[in-house]
Amino acid sequence: MSIDIHAQALAFGTSTLYEAAGLPCAIDPAIRPVWAGAAVAGPAYPVHCSPGDNLAIHLAVERAPRGSVLVVSADGFVAGYWGEVLTVAAQAAGLAGLVIDGGVRDVAALARRAFPVFSRGISVRGTVKASVPSVGGAIRLTGVDVAPGDLVVADDDGVVVLPAVEVLRVLSAGEARAAKEADFMQRLAGGATTLDLLGLSAWRELS
Repeated sequence: MSIDIHAQALAFGTSTLYEAAGLPCAIDPAIRPVWAGAAVAGPAYPVHCSPGDNLAIHLAVERAPRGSVLVVSADGFVAGYWGEVLTVAAQAAGLAGLVIDGGVRDVAALARRAFPVFSRGISVRGTVKASVPSVGGAIRLTGVDVAPGDLVVADDDGVVVLPAVEVLRVLSAGEARAAKEADFMQRLAGGATTLDLLGLSAWRELS
C-alpha cells in the first residue's frame, strides 16, 4: 500500500472508515491512544505475546518491515510490555506505531517522542522474556482478524483493521460518505435540521 493510501485513510478517520466498511473491523474501544492526538495508518505486523511476557515484541521490532504498525495481542493482560526503550528502537527501525491489547508505560516519553501508541492500559509492572507464541503471523485481536499487511488505522476515535483486499473499496466508500457528510454540514448551517436530512421528520408528529 502506498503512503497516499495511508494519508487518505487518516484523513477520513476511523469512524468514517468503520461506517463505510460494513465489516466487523473495529477493535475493542477500551484500547485507546496513550497521548492525545496520536494517530497512525499503516500495514499491520501482527504479534502474539504470552501474558506478562514481551519477548515476541522485541523480535517483532527487529523483523517488521519499515512503516509497519505492530498489532500485539497480549490477551488483555495489562503490564508494561512497551516503554521508551522499545520506542527508540522502533523509531530507529522505521516502524510507524503500536496497537496492543495489553499495557505500556513511560507515557510521557512516548508523547514527547510522538510515537503513536494505542493500548488497553498503563502499567508500571514490567514483563519477563521467556516465550514467543507468534511473530508476524495472523492473529485475532479483540474479535477482529488481523493478517500481515492489513491496513491499521488508529486515531482519537479508536482503531480499525481493514483486510488488505478490502482497502480500495472501503476508501472509495469512505470518500462518498465524507462528501455526503460535507453536504449535510453545509445544509445544516443553512437551516436544515437533522430530522429532515435523515428522513426522520415523521417523528415530529409521533413524539
